[in-house]
Amino acid sequence: MANKTFKLNTGQDIPALGLGTWQSEPGKVREAVVHALKAGYRLIDCAYCYGNEAEVGEGLREAFEQGIVKREDVFVVTKVWATYTSRCALGLQKSLDALGLDYVDLFLVHWPLLMNPEGNDDRFPKLPNGERDIIRSHNHVDTWKQMEALVATGKTKAIGVSNYSKRYLEQLLPHATIVPAVNQIENHPALPQQEIVDLCKENKIHIMAYSPLGSTGGPLFTAEPVVKIAEKHGVKPSAVLLSYHIPRGSTVLAKSVTPERIVENRNLVDLDADDVKLLNDWSDQLTKEGKLTRFVYPPFGVDFGFPDKS
Repeated sequence: MANKTFKLNTGQDIPALGLGTWQSEPGKVREAVVHALKAGYRLIDCAYCYGNEAEVGEGLREAFEQGIVKREDVFVVTKVWATYTSRCALGLQKSLDALGLDYVDLFLVHWPLLMNPEGNDDRFPKLPNGERDIIRSHNHVDTWKQMEALVATGKTKAIGVSNYSKRYLEQLLPHATIVPAVNQIENHPALPQQEIVDLCKENKIHIMAYSPLGSTGGPLFTAEPVVKIAEKHGVKPSAVLLSYHIPRGSTVLAKSVTPERIVENRNLVDLDADDVKLLNDWSDQLTKEGKLTRFVYPPFGVDFGFPDKS
């Protein structure tokens, strides 16, 4: 199960399971990357915003030098941060330099907005009143046009988006010469975002799920259907929450720097039709009751078109 791959609209194979590096503890990322690659992971997800690409790069270099994997065996994903969405080529180059790579396999627009590229901070510029310094006249379609130009450079094999709602995708797609290969979104049974998943499937855009356990500390671990399915299969709730994405046809990102957990997260289970129905019914119930939970929503002060936040 953990070695399964999906086919992107570019023809590339993307692993079903990847290692996430968001909020990974500084000083432990290099080791986590090496350990993950030894354990069989073949997708590493990173981003300029995370501030740890240099450590990811050290881990990749060590794995290459030790002969654990070759560069072409690893699917590396990174993202252009919001202060670089008017300078995508520069954003990509900064990530490549930090990672020590000539190319990435997938380059995503991290969030569809522009923060002041000349603001008081490289990643999180703020106004005097403490609000994020956002250029509100910016059109995210303009960012996509820059992304499209990067494919011909050979510095990324594919391009995609992240945190794109149905509304934002519908604004983008009529203007896209290249359809995004991926939309990376928060996804789990308490936030299925089915309207986005369905639109992406219609347009052959692959879903990559982040925060599959809900959030740090795993608040979904005690949810009744998750516990029930875990007991049935003799696994931990985390295995159920990670495995949820495979029958949906999505890639899932498992985040950890702990060697034991990195290995444990590869123990996916084959959920049967009853399991899937139980989780979907729970999602439907939460939707009807208005109890869907989004754990990741930075305070940009922007309406990104998500129904639960609009």
